[in-house]
This record gives sequence, structure tokens and C-alpha cells, in this order.
Amino acid sequence: MTLYTAARHRAAETRPHVTTTVRVRPPKGNAGRRNRPVNVAAGIAASFWLVIVAVPLYYIALTSLRTSDSYLTDGALVPPGNLTLDNYRQVLDLGFDTFIVNSTIVTVITMVLVLAMALPAAYAIVFGGTRAVRATFNTFLLGLAIPAQAVIIPIYLLITRLHLYDSLTAIILPTAAFSLPMAIVVLTSTLRDIPRDLFDAMTVDGAGTVELFRRLVLPLSRPGLVSVGIFSGLNAWNGFIFPLVLTQSEARRVIPLGLWNFQSRFGTDVPGLLAAVVLSTVPVLALYLFGRRQLLRSLSAGYRR
Repeated sequence: MTLYTAARHRAAETRPHVTTTVRVRPPKGNAGRRNRPVNVAAGIAASFWLVIVAVPLYYIALTSLRTSDSYLTDGALVPPGNLTLDNYRQVLDLGFDTFIVNSTIVTVITMVLVLAMALPAAYAIVFGGTRAVRATFNTFLLGLAIPAQAVIIPIYLLITRLHLYDSLTAIILPTAAFSLPMAIVVLTSTLRDIPRDLFDAMTVDGAGTVELFRRLVLPLSRPGLVSVGIFSGLNAWNGFIFPLVLTQSEARRVIPLGLWNFQSRFGTDVPGLLAAVVLSTVPVLALYLFGRRQLLRSLSAGYRR
């Protein structure tokens, strides 16, 4: 048994033991229901919260299936007599599929860049210990206090000097840069929770920096990586100011800018706009449905690996 394996066994033995309790099933029928306390306040609060969440979703889905005339004449929550998919056809005819592809490219590349740079930076901050490393960490903390709106003009000048204006790269680079401070803070806290005995044991066994990073840091930092990936992905998917300032052509538009196509000088096509909103949420909803199990497993993994 290597020192690393022994250290993991010691770390597992020192954790607080979880005592299991045996639940006694209540008697069947009305007798069990009488003995069970009823939390009326929690039921009312849950019902109220369900209404708050469900009514806007119902309004968005229903209005996206209305015609413009039906939206103006009928009530907001009254089911329309004739449902139509013309709004969705109009959205696709306006090139909304291109906007979805552009947003997907920006989101995926931003997530990859943030994860690839944040984890090594957090590793160096936690286990570096030099004054230069601490100064770098303080610089990243300062980045949390600087909003993108305050530095959008210098970013615009930098992007134009690099001849990146009106490209997806012009959106990806600043979006990833502004996601890095929060990602490094989260991953730094995650790595500081890893027991030092594991690093010492692997070092005594002859593991180098690359092997420590690959065999120890990557598996145990998976919950933090999932959280950082979600944060940076949503930030890139919903980003508005960088696409607005740093792009111009129709072919480089992303979803937040694509929603502008339904707003004219004299009014807004609300049914068409909400149809575009529904289409913009489908990729995120599908990603959640397919990755929910892995997400929950990663967040609850802890030190079990």
C-alpha cells in the first residue's frame, strides 16, 4: 500500500461517522395521516411560489402561439381559439438558427477557456505560497469589483487594434476574461478543502506536479469545476454588452441581439419575440435534462473519489 493510499484511508477514517436511523413506517390508512403533522404555512408558501413561477411560463408559451391580432384583442392569460406556429416559422426565417449557433460557439469556447485557465491558476495560488502568487490572487479579487460597462471603451480599442472587431473571437475573449475572477475564487476555495496529507503522501511516493494535478486535483475538484462551468456558460449565453459593442454584422449576432429583430420603431412583435425566447431556452433546457444526473453526481461527490 502506497503512502497516498494510506493517507486517503486516514482521511476517510477521520471524517465524522454518519449514524443511520431506521424509520418506522406509519400505519396505513387514515390513522397514519392523523398522526402526521400538517404544515399549513409551508403548503401555502409553496403554492404561492408555484403560481409565481408557473404564470410567467404559461404566459410566454401561450403568447408565442397567438397571432398578433389575437394578442391585441384577447386577454393575456385567456387561451386563444386558434393556435398557430407562424411565429416560430417567422423566427426561423429571420435567421434565428444562426444566432443559436453563434451563441453555442461562444458559450462552449468560453467555458473551455475559463476551465483551462482557472484550475491551474487556483492550483498555483493554493500551493504556490510566494508573494507574487498572493499579489496575483489579489489582482483577480480586484477584478470582481470592476464591471464590464466601466471598461468597455478600452476593450473596444483593444479589439479594434487587434483587428478582431465583428468576430466571435471579439465576444469570447472579454467574456472569458470577466468570468475568470469568480472562477478562480471558487476553485481556490475548492482546492483548499483537499487534505494536505494526500499531497504529501503522493509527493513522498514520487509523484510530480503533473501527476498531482492529473490524479488528485482534477478528480477532487470536479464539484467546483461543474459550478464554474455553469456560471461561465450562463454568463456567455446571456451576454449582451460585448456582442452589442464588438460586433456589427447580422452573421455575427448572438441570441440577445437577435431578439432585437422583433422590435421596430413603431412597436414590438410580442408573439414573435416570445417565440424567439422559447427557442432560445430550448438548448439550455435540453442540456439540463440530459446532464442533470451528472451535475448532481458531481456536486455531491465530495471526497468520495
